[in-house]
Amino acid sequence: MRRILLLLLCAGCAEPSAEILWDRWGVPHVYGAGETDLFRGFGYAQMRSHGDLLLKLYGEARGRAAEYWGESYLAEDLYVRTMGIPARSVRWYQEQEPGFRAALDGFAEGINRFAREHPDQLTDSLEVVLPITATDVLAHTQRVIHFTFVHGIERIAALVSGGSNTWAIGPSRSAGGHAMLLANPHLPWADFFLFYEAHLVGAGADLYGATLVGFPVLAIGFNPDLGWSHTVNTYDGSDSYRLTPAETGYRWDGAARAFELSRDSLRIKGADGTLRDSAITIRHSVHGPVVPSADTALIAVRVAGLDQPGTLKQWWDMGKARNLGEFEEALRTLQIPMFNVMYADREGHILYQFGGRVPVRPCCDVEYWAGTVPGDTSGTLWDRTLLYEQLPRLLDPPNGWLQNANDPPWTSTVPTHLRPDSFPPWLSPRFMHFRAQRSARMLQADSSITFEELVAYKHSTRMELADRILDGLIGAARASGRPGAKEAAEVLERWDRQARPESRGAVLFALWAFETAGDNPGRPPLFAARWTLDSAITTPNGLANPRAAVAALERVAQTVKTRFGALDVPWGDVMRIRYGGRDLPGDGAPGDPLGVFRVAGYAPARDGKFRLTFGDTYYATVEFGPTVRAKVLLAYGNSTQPGSTHFGDQIELFVKQQMRDPWRTRPEIEANLELRETVTGKQ
Repeated sequence: MRRILLLLLCAGCAEPSAEILWDRWGVPHVYGAGETDLFRGFGYAQMRSHGDLLLKLYGEARGRAAEYWGESYLAEDLYVRTMGIPARSVRWYQEQEPGFRAALDGFAEGINRFAREHPDQLTDSLEVVLPITATDVLAHTQRVIHFTFVHGIERIAALVSGGSNTWAIGPSRSAGGHAMLLANPHLPWADFFLFYEAHLVGAGADLYGATLVGFPVLAIGFNPDLGWSHTVNTYDGSDSYRLTPAETGYRWDGAARAFELSRDSLRIKGADGTLRDSAITIRHSVHGPVVPSADTALIAVRVAGLDQPGTLKQWWDMGKARNLGEFEEALRTLQIPMFNVMYADREGHILYQFGGRVPVRPCCDVEYWAGTVPGDTSGTLWDRTLLYEQLPRLLDPPNGWLQNANDPPWTSTVPTHLRPDSFPPWLSPRFMHFRAQRSARMLQADSSITFEELVAYKHSTRMELADRILDGLIGAARASGRPGAKEAAEVLERWDRQARPESRGAVLFALWAFETAGDNPGRPPLFAARWTLDSAITTPNGLANPRAAVAALERVAQTVKTRFGALDVPWGDVMRIRYGGRDLPGDGAPGDPLGVFRVAGYAPARDGKFRLTFGDTYYATVEFGPTVRAKVLLAYGNSTQPGSTHFGDQIELFVKQQMRDPWRTRPEIEANLELRETVTGKQ
């Protein structure tokens, strides 16, 4: 009788639903009463913006891409299966808290709902992946976070020169008396590295920010009370172990030990569309799976955090937090396996935390564990990670600011308040590259930073390496008496030391720097004095070999003349942004070794110039006053779907160093509305 009464009372109740208000930059503002509704709307929105890319990424995360699209995906499928990603994602789904598991189901439902309602907007060959499940979402998250950032960071290093920047400025250094935050991740402009900008309102959240495409929660964001950002930390969360063959297994503590074997099967689509099966056997040592190596060596890998299924839940809890206590409660779970965290809030607190699951290693320093370590003894095997209280952390430092530009935690303030000798030697290396030095020097030089100055500093293209070494190089070139060197010196003397489109001399200096300094600004023979922690932002310095530096300058000058027609060719004539059908002059430069805060990395183009491939992605400046003030930009736009007007539509602002207002109130959004949609819970 009670059940019948409830049904009668709710006969006129509306189906649970999410409302999506799309603004004119293609940003979805998703409203939902409950988490499941909100996540459903967010899944639907991501499909409208990135449907083809989502289906491709989820298909790859299943380890079935070769089955769907051919043999070129076979190596990645083998990697995904060897690492156990699909099977582990099933376990992770079962281990989610029931409410959050329902929310993940809602996200997948939203994706599938869009596909059913708009099949004409998806590429036919990608629809084979449908329907998407929550386990696909977890597999994708695991593939990106645990098996690209934690293990496989070289995949990023091969594409990126200078990861990310983030600042937190306390009230004592803020002209307005309010804490401020800079979020500035740098990643490749393609594939699963793309960010997606969104605004999520409901279920206790009013959260604006961005996440990697395919994730159901925001990974960088701010709400009316607080905000946070991430950088990749100098963190080693995985190890490679060299095994010694013994009988049918491997040597372990003086005896032979058999591999644990698991069997799987891959399907591969041929050029004619036929499928063939390929059986695989995966070997496991006590460390983890045995992976293919470049030689005949047996290499097993061990990755931290694979027993922690709550990565997405932690981000969601961080976004719903309303104060420092609630935010740190989420951080303490350490479900996100890596990343520095930078935080600021309306109460004036600023926080830096070296986050992640850091293995407790039995010995040795960072360099030792960065290589392949012996896998024939339990003496090198770790089985636990540091607690939250054991990780580097700084709250409200007396200097009033915190920074990280992928440098170790020791230089989050200068002079340092975190001493490396207080932590295990394997925790993090000791260095501060020039981009981080540029970051700290800008903060240190300004005792009262306005919001407008924060925006300007974010866009700084000044080369810290030039400020450190250019005067000596110019002097040595002139003193050499060599005509080519003297001509190059005149160009460098007139150069503004920036990497703006109109900067003349930047191409010459940058190419010289890459020839002489490489990707390590402290290596000899370029510098006379090497870097030290006690002189963190004034070393290294001095030319170690002026004659060799001048000879390199002559060689590079001739190359620049030959390739580009003039020694003082403008930066933007050579460095181009070619994206979304646009061809615009580049702004910004590689962070290392040049020491540019505004990172833009370039790859050779077919016409002899260079095209931007990574750098600034989503970035935000936020001031936490009584009313939050913010500026944002998503450099490449908020869609990759064919035909979308938002594919590359923010690049012009990027080149002009302009940012947008993020519309966050209902009246603002309604005044800039492009499309309104409702996503119901009814199937």
